[in-house]
Amino acid sequence: MNRTELVQAVAGKADLSNSVADAALKAFQEVLVEQLAAGEAVTIPGLFAVARAERSARTGVNPQTGEKLEIPAGFRVKLTAGSALKRAVAN
Repeated sequence: MNRTELVQAVAGKADLSNSVADAALKAFQEVLVEQLAAGEAVTIPGLFAVARAERSARTGVNPQTGEKLEIPAGFRVKLTAGSALKRAVAN
C-alpha cells in the first residue's frame, strides 16, 4: 500500500475527504519526526511504539576489501509492535 492508497483507505473509513485525510497523515508524520528528533518516544497503545535509540561507535569491515573502518556513534529508530498489531498479523 502506498501513500495515496493509504489516504484513500483512511478517508473511506473515517468518512473524510481525501484532502483532509492527507492533511491528517502529513500532520501525524510531522509530529512523529519532531518528537523523535527531540528524543521523545511516540506510543499508540496496542498499535506501536516508536523511539530514538542510541547506537554506539563500532568497528566494521568493508566486505570488498576486508579493510577495517570505524563507524561513528549515532541514532536509529526503534519501532515496537503493540499487542493488537501482533494479534492481527498472527491470524
